[in-house]
Parts: sequence; structure tokens; C-alpha cells
Amino acid sequence: MVCLTAAVSTTPNDPEKAFVGITGAELYLEACRLMEVVPVSHFIQNLAKPYINLNHHGLGPKGVKAIAIALVSNATVTHLELEDNCILAEGAICITEMLRENSSLQELNMSNNHLDTAGAEAIASLLLDNMSYLHILRLSGGSHCLCTFVSLQGNYQVKELDLSHNEFSEKGGQLLGQMLASNTALEILDLSWNHLRRKGTVALGTGLRGNGALKILNLSWNGIGNEGALALGEALKVNNVLVHLDISNNQINDEGAKKLCRGLEVNGKLKILKMASNPLTMEGATALLTSVRKNPKSMMEEINISNVLVNETFMKLLDLVCRMRPELDVIYGEVEGYITKIPKQHPNPMKVIQVTWAVSSHQTVLLCFTASDAHTNVSSFKQTGIQRRATKVIRDLGERTVSGSDSLAKQWLLG
Repeated sequence: MVCLTAAVSTTPNDPEKAFVGITGAELYLEACRLMEVVPVSHFIQNLAKPYINLNHHGLGPKGVKAIAIALVSNATVTHLELEDNCILAEGAICITEMLRENSSLQELNMSNNHLDTAGAEAIASLLLDNMSYLHILRLSGGSHCLCTFVSLQGNYQVKELDLSHNEFSEKGGQLLGQMLASNTALEILDLSWNHLRRKGTVALGTGLRGNGALKILNLSWNGIGNEGALALGEALKVNNVLVHLDISNNQINDEGAKKLCRGLEVNGKLKILKMASNPLTMEGATALLTSVRKNPKSMMEEINISNVLVNETFMKLLDLVCRMRPELDVIYGEVEGYITKIPKQHPNPMKVIQVTWAVSSHQTVLLCFTASDAHTNVSSFKQTGIQRRATKVIRDLGERTVSGSDSLAKQWLLG
């Protein structure tokens, strides 16, 4: 443990016994002193709890090194959030060294931390050696290193992985396909916003054919196009594990939707398909719905095509399919030829406050009459601007039950 022991060895006494018998908080404070960083009180206060959120704390490499030292032998923290702390490669290396010793941490978020190649390689080595107890790992944005997920080929610990916003490109998709073909543990994978494009998705689809573990896959915002849709359709023909597929915002048109349907017509496992914000028309939407209707083994529960304008013919088909499969929920756009229902208008909150005050403070209203000129009668008061405004507000709000003096006040105001 080069990184962590270097910090400990700067103590004046025996470095091997310097921290024996002290609490995690004391160890953390000593580490902060040695590295000349300001301790984070929130970390100290939550060291005995399972969840610690240190996102956006500006820790830097030294700050996260002190945290890693304090967590080496910690047995209570199971979920640690470190997103957006600019920990760099140095901080990532310290965290991975800590994870080789820690036996309680199961969920870690190191997204958006500028890990660079060295940091990503340290994480990859940890995963390849299966030396941590991590089940959930989030590395969204900032690693840009392909070795991170290539190492997952032999990993059997991580169940959920977020690699979104990493700009892996088509080459990354090809390596991901190889990883999926051999990985037997990963169940949730987020690859959104990674520029996988067509070739990358084709390779990914090939890997999905033989994968027997992945249940949720997010490929949104990757520009996979119709070729990618075809590859995924072919994968769905043989994959019997995937239950949730998100391919929103991927430049898939009606032709691509029909290619995807080749898999949907025989797949007996997929439950949720998200295809919002693709250039689909009624033709593509109808093809998707028809594929579910044709497939007696279909388990589909949700199809999201929320940007598609449908017509009455589609609605009739949907009604027919839903009679056969009442659990199916299709999220579509507007229906052609129908005016969107105008939402119910809620009263102006300021008017509600004004009228509530006027009705509940009837004594104040009566005092106004008492203090007014003796010759001023009710009929002249009713002509004032206050009366006209109150009348409009009360009528806008509708009838309201009042009693006693409240009724009298309302009669005076409404006439």
C-alpha cells in the first residue's frame, strides 16, 4: 500500500504502531494534520453510519487520501459518495488501495473526478483482481479509459456499473462487446452518452447474444442508428435475460424500429423498452405494437415512444392489444385530430389569501362599519372599489359555506 503507508510513515514514532487502538475519527484527524488539509466535519459525524455523502466537497487528492486512511479498517460504512471532488489519479489510487483492505464498502461513486489513465488503470487492476467487496460502482464522466471495463471480463463482484458520459466511441463499444460476452455477474450497465455509434453498438449486440447476467442496459444518446437497432434486434432473438432496454435519442427511424421488431417478435423476457425522442412516425409505432401482439411469449409491460404523434387507427390497435395484455403501458404523444385537454385552472394564490383573510377576520370588517361616518349606509359602501374586488374574488373561488357573522359579511359584500 504505497499511497496510504506513505502518509502514516511520517509519524515520529514507530509507524507500524502509531495508529493502533485509536478511533476512525482520530485516525482521520491525524491524517488531515499530516497532509495539512482541513477535516470535513460531515465525514467525522457519519463515520459510524452506513452512508456518507461527500459529493461536491472540493476534497482534492490529499483530502480523499485522508478519508481513505480512515476507512481502511472501517466496518460500518457501506455506501460512499465522492462525486465531483477533483481527486485526480492520485486520489483514485489511494481509494483503490483502501478498497483492497476494506471489507464493508459495497457502493462507491467516483464520477466526474478527472481520474485520467493512471486512475482508471488502478480501478481496472482492482476489478481484475476481484480484491474488493464493491457491488455498485459509478464512474460517470472523467475516466475515458477503456481498460476500466475490459477488466470486468473476469470480475464476479460488481453487479451495477455506471460508465456514462465517458466518450468511449466505437472502439469502446467493441471492447464492451467482448466484456459482455464473458462477464457473468454484471446486472445493470449504464453506457449513455458515450458516442458508441453504429459499429460500437453492433459489437455490443454481439456480446449481448451470449450474455446471461445483464438485466438493465442504458444506451441512450449514443447515435446507434438503424444498424445499431438491427444488432440489438438480433441479440434479442437469443438473449433471455435482459428486461430493461433504453435506446432513447438514438436516431432510430421507422426502418430501424422494424429491424428491432424482429427480436421483439420472439423475445420472451424484455419488459421495458424506452425509445423516446427517436424520429419515429405512426409506421414505426404501429410496428412496435404489432410485434408485441404477434409474440405469445412477450413479457412487455412498457413501451415509451412519448414523442410520436399517433392517430385513431393506432388507438384501436392499442385497445385490442391491451385487451390481450392488460399489463402493457404504451406512452405516446398526442392523438391526431384531438384537441389537448386544457388543464383545470387553479385560483390565484394571492386572491385565496385575500378572501380567506376577509372572511376569517369578519370582526375587523364590522369594526370598519362602526368607525365609519354615521351617515354612511351599506348601499354606498357596496359601491366602493374594495367591494367590487372582493365580489369578483369570492365569485371566482365559488360558493363557500360560512356561518354567523361570516354570512353577514358575505351578504354585505355580494349584495
